[in-house]
Amino acid sequence: MIEWLIEPLQFGFMQRALLVSLVAGLVCAVLSCWVTLIGWSLLGDAVSHAVLPGVVLAYVLGMPFSVGAFLFGSLAVGLIAGVRNTTKLKGDAAIGVVFTGLFALGLVLVSRIPSQVDLNHILFGNVLGVTDFDITQVLIIAAAVLAVALLKRRDLTLYAFDPTHAHAIGISPRRISTLLLAMLALTVVVALQAVGVVLVTAMLITPGATAFLLTKRFPQMLATAAGLSVLCAVTGTYLSFHVDTSTGGMIVVCQSVVFALAYLLAPGQGLVPRALRRRSVVGDRATAGTAPPVS
Repeated sequence: MIEWLIEPLQFGFMQRALLVSLVAGLVCAVLSCWVTLIGWSLLGDAVSHAVLPGVVLAYVLGMPFSVGAFLFGSLAVGLIAGVRNTTKLKGDAAIGVVFTGLFALGLVLVSRIPSQVDLNHILFGNVLGVTDFDITQVLIIAAAVLAVALLKRRDLTLYAFDPTHAHAIGISPRRISTLLLAMLALTVVVALQAVGVVLVTAMLITPGATAFLLTKRFPQMLATAAGLSVLCAVTGTYLSFHVDTSTGGMIVVCQSVVFALAYLLAPGQGLVPRALRRRSVVGDRATAGTAPPVS
């Protein structure tokens, strides 16, 4: 067991992969709690896919891909808001039109410049090939997002639970939503290094959804989501090394397995405990109905 744990750490690329996976898992878990409560899961999916053309153009122009990803993530958010506010389309339709259009544009750009952009690395991540510069970017962006989340956690939480009350006490819902969207775009940039465009959505949704099933209070939800996400990042990275599979894919598989266990076994909301409680109630009622009357 000790050899199983130590062997991957003998390689520099695995040390860097573990670091990036841990950081990405932590940041995504924190944001996923608010995304889950507000109901922005589809928006997270949109932002993660809409950054593809920005990443491709950044590679072509020789710029850090994080710049292109953030710009197109912000562009996607702006376009979605514009379409939603200037038409009678519902939010999900606006999101679907914008993110599929931008994602398709990215695929077209990739097909035109195949020698300069590796489609697999963009779509599915390349955490085993991250450079020191990439790690520096990830650490800086992650630190900024976590710092803002810590400073604004009360406002963000109040907005998530009751935006009307937040507005009544002087908190601008529009500013808070804009701030959260910017944090979401930056978090996508961080997670792209680990799992790529396709799997970022899972890292932005699954930890929060799992913690929601396991906890009743928001601080506990944050801590549970972060802990489980970090655990899955480490486990997935180790398994990918020993089984020789995609690192990003294995991390998301681990998160999905944990969610499935919570869905089945969570004390409050799990299917099995709920079925057992219903069975117990039925049994108690049946017993009470057949018991002899008390004289």
